Amino acid sequence: MFQIAVVQKLVVCGLSLFFHMTVSKTLPVEYNIDDHFRATASLPTRIIYLYLSLMAARPKYYFAWTLADAINNAAGFGFRGFDKNGVSHWDSISNLRILQIEVSIWIADLLNSSTSFKMFLDNWNIQTAQWLKRVCYERASFSPTIQTFILSAIWHGVYPGYYLTFLTGVLMTLAARNIRKNIRHYFIDTPTIKLCYDIMTWMTTQVAISYTVVPFVLLSVKPSFMFYR
Repeated sequence: MFQIAVVQKLVVCGLSLFFHMTVSKTLPVEYNIDDHFRATASLPTRIIYLYLSLMAARPKYYFAWTLADAINNAAGFGFRGFDKNGVSHWDSISNLRILQIEVSIWIADLLNSSTSFKMFLDNWNIQTAQWLKRVCYERASFSPTIQTFILSAIWHGVYPGYYLTFLTGVLMTLAARNIRKNIRHYFIDTPTIKLCYDIMTWMTTQVAISYTVVPFVLLSVKPSFMFYR
């Protein structure tokens, strides 16, 4: 029943809003460019804070997209069908998969969580990503990845931070694709080795995403370049 899906998503909305109004306020992204913090904090501390501050910045997007999804479900939209156990699924127009984005690596195989840059993007802003794939990536005659990221930046707006984020995203995506293609096969022979590989790639993905997205949050050129320094 769609009522259950709506209630579940409204609960997620409430939790996301609570997290944003509490924890997010104590971990501002802007603190990454604070002069005192940059001068006194060690590199591991700065990386950990970078990850935590960007993770804390995401619940506002979770709230907005999940609320929109709940409203659509309440109107009867978004039904994907029944699984083999007869459970209905109302996620055909969902815009994100929170568990796959945030989940611990220990249950990565069960939930197909984000252990690569591409997997993270596949679970974030899903409907826009599908639109970009159809109208740009699949039609581009050359450099489809670059063209798609540029179109995505234009679609988001005029703030310089958007363009810095998506241009960095191009480099991250191409690098991640080549690394996965050339070295992943060395680390899938045994479950233990694959688990170690998944842990490393999950950690790397989270840091890479955080680094890439900072200008998107800061918006302006000056603070973005302060972060890059």
